[in-house]
Amino acid sequence: MGVVVNQPLKKPGFGDLLGQLGVEPAPPLRKLALGVGGPVDDNRGFVLHSGDWVCPGSMQVDDHFVLTANLEILQEIAKGGGPRDAILLLGYAGWEAGQLDAEILQNSWLNVPADSGLVFDDDFASKWVRAMAKLRITPGMLSGEAGRA
Repeated sequence: MGVVVNQPLKKPGFGDLLGQLGVEPAPPLRKLALGVGGPVDDNRGFVLHSGDWVCPGSMQVDDHFVLTANLEILQEIAKGGGPRDAILLLGYAGWEAGQLDAEILQNSWLNVPADSGLVFDDDFASKWVRAMAKLRITPGMLSGEAGRA
């Protein structure tokens, strides 16, 4: 599974979502950016966050990123605590066993090392361009046509 980090969720807002879940205080003392995490199970939420806060059930992604999918993290954030950096994502992307590996071998994906600036800021519109810049690729130079050299 994976999560998309560059697609903003227009509605509901963070406070409205917490209200729907019965998380207090309302309004929350702290707010998070909300994003569309992917096309699968968009009623399920995931908080991708920095590794300075974990709880039972948190999944360590790597040395810097943790994924948590429970109400405890939302309660802590609403009270002003929780992890230093976080983004709340609804839904996720999924692949069959070996599918993503095969797509990467076919050069269907470009990947860059994740960094907090790309993942956690709320400037969703520029995330893709900034990720491409890490590869020294100017999006205007890309072609919609495939071929062989």
